[in-house]
Amino acid sequence: MPLVTIDLIKDVFTPDQKAEMIGKVTDAMVELEGEALRGVTWVRIVEIEEGDWGIGGQLLTASAVHDMASAAA
Repeated sequence: MPLVTIDLIKDVFTPDQKAEMIGKVTDAMVELEGEALRGVTWVRIVEIEEGDWGIGGQLLTASAVHDMASAAA
C-alpha cells in the first residue's frame, strides 16, 4: 500500500485545492501501479506552521508563497 505525504505551509492552499491534490496524486499512483491499488493508496497532507519552513536560509510564510504565486502569474 503506497503512502504519499505532501508537506505544505499552513494557510497557503484551500480545502478544495488540497482535495484536488489528493485526487491527482492518487490518480498518478494508480497510473503507475494499476487500478487495483486505488483503494489502498493513501495520500496525506501535513501542514507546517508558517515560519517553521525555510528555503535558502530564509523563513517562508504563507504570504510570501502567495506573493511568489502572484508574481509568477
